[in-house]
Amino acid sequence: MGDGDGVFPSRRVRWRIPPRYGTRSRSTRVRGSSACTRKRSRHVIAIVDYDMGNVASVANMLKRVGAPESRLTRDPDVIRKADRVILPGVGAFDKGMENLGAFGLIDVLNDAVLERKIPVLGICLGMQLLTKRSEEGKLPGLGWLDAETVRFRLRDPNLKIPHMGWSPVAPKRASPLMPMDSDSRFYFVHSYYVQCESGEDVDATSQYGSDFAAIVSRRNIFGVQFHPEKSHRFGMELLKRFVAI
Repeated sequence: MGDGDGVFPSRRVRWRIPPRYGTRSRSTRVRGSSACTRKRSRHVIAIVDYDMGNVASVANMLKRVGAPESRLTRDPDVIRKADRVILPGVGAFDKGMENLGAFGLIDVLNDAVLERKIPVLGICLGMQLLTKRSEEGKLPGLGWLDAETVRFRLRDPNLKIPHMGWSPVAPKRASPLMPMDSDSRFYFVHSYYVQCESGEDVDATSQYGSDFAAIVSRRNIFGVQFHPEKSHRFGMELLKRFVAI
């Protein structure tokens, strides 16, 4: 399995795919802090809900950091009007791509990210879906990054898959998501990781048997392999920085 391997408890997941794209949509508005709601929001953040994990925890963390209005949504119209997109996810790569297709979200996401060039943040499985392909499945990914998703190949018998727990993340270059002098630690749960064709797309690494990409970016496209919504003050700071991009 891919990112998270179902370790985190979450709301009941509905695996039934609607028979026609666009026949059903869901959009839940999440308000930020009172300071943000007294005046018109500068940004609207679309948190893509495609039945792959507990996306509500991301919305809750955004609310805690006083982010502008955010919406849990699978409505293409909401994504089309958003100023920021967050693509979370826990589960298998192919299932994630299947659900994005079944809810009619791939074209509108491509337009938002590649044409309008709004900032997008892939979290955990969401980061892996930014790549061209995964060793875990057969379906192509979104292909926004020149990268592929590969499985850990560990030589140390004391290391188990999935990689699960807190690990330090070391910056490799200047990134809007993390300062170069950061000593941040984040919470990981994953069996696969993103392998970029170019090292210039890797902003920060972590270590599990060997170094792997923990934060990647290319222009307006960002991905984190860990769960910022479960990483306390470190995750709060990272999400705050994403909102400010």
